[in-house]
Amino acid sequence: MIDSPPPTGVLLINLGTPDAPHPAEVRRYLREFLWDPRVITLNPVARWLLLHLVILPFRPRKSAAAYAAIWTPEGSPLLVNVERLARGVQEELGASVPVEFAMRYGRPAVGPALERLRDRGARRLVCVPLYPQYAASSTESSIEKVREETRRRRLDFEIEFIQDFYDHPSFIEPAAAAARRVLEREAFDHVLFSFHGLPESHIRALDATGAHCLERPDCCDRVEAVNRRCYRAQSYATARALLDALELEPDRTSVAFQSRLGRRPWIRPYTDAMIPELAARGVRRLAVVVPSFTADCLETLEEIGIRGREQFLESGGESLTLIPCVNDDPAWVRGLAAMVRERTDRARSEVFRETARR
Repeated sequence: MIDSPPPTGVLLINLGTPDAPHPAEVRRYLREFLWDPRVITLNPVARWLLLHLVILPFRPRKSAAAYAAIWTPEGSPLLVNVERLARGVQEELGASVPVEFAMRYGRPAVGPALERLRDRGARRLVCVPLYPQYAASSTESSIEKVREETRRRRLDFEIEFIQDFYDHPSFIEPAAAAARRVLEREAFDHVLFSFHGLPESHIRALDATGAHCLERPDCCDRVEAVNRRCYRAQSYATARALLDALELEPDRTSVAFQSRLGRRPWIRPYTDAMIPELAARGVRRLAVVVPSFTADCLETLEEIGIRGREQFLESGGESLTLIPCVNDDPAWVRGLAAMVRERTDRARSEVFRETARR
């Protein structure tokens, strides 16, 4: 008789969102988010001073206004999109594979989601941090949070993580299809791939050689052993995969990085510098793809869709069109479910091989 693998559950994790577009709720969210040492990589004293004397007294009100500009009757767009995605993946995988979702910061929290999976019968966990490109401040932080809550709550899970799916066909094909629907409907002069930015120090910290990442102009031309976890290299790989899938002319596309904060150098080129530069070069109709995000959120809808558009128009452009993320697109639901099935099928195969050896 062949043993069966333990019942599998799925946990989808995204970064997080405040509970409401008000300063108090935003302050609470930012306090949790920015206190993570993987996000602000300063010693605890310096991080506390920066957070409590510079950021929290001023930023929550400004950020609350930005959230208010994109808030929907259903709530936070990020929360709504991830909840819909989880429902779609649940339908795709069927009732025998329970699916839950959580936010790394804010609510719904990771710990209670893990307990719900246990209560629904899961003993093995496939966890998907919903960030296509690896970063310590998002992917690794989410992974460690799952491990921490599992230990703290004494949950006996076998855990496997799906990460770094930056060029996986199950992500690239839905992302390309979402972009194609817009690009074929309108004529654009240029397509900008805008990824979330990171401080340069985050990139250099993962370069064990100290002589590759950001040290030469071609350091991100391909992903290899020396930079396999480099966020910037993975971002460029995503852009190349989408460019090929969309059959775009390379000289009519650009890659840039958004959302920089503070005075430290962030990875270049910067989106907020690229947008007026493209207008100055004669680009009149600009499309922006945001493939470091799987769900539309503040950084896509407000930073690009509102502020980026205003900046482009003020610089002489005629239109800026934000191409939606994959969100809960049926093709992405199927693609994500397929990635989960890859892992569950492998687990069954491993159990079969182990049983055959007995």
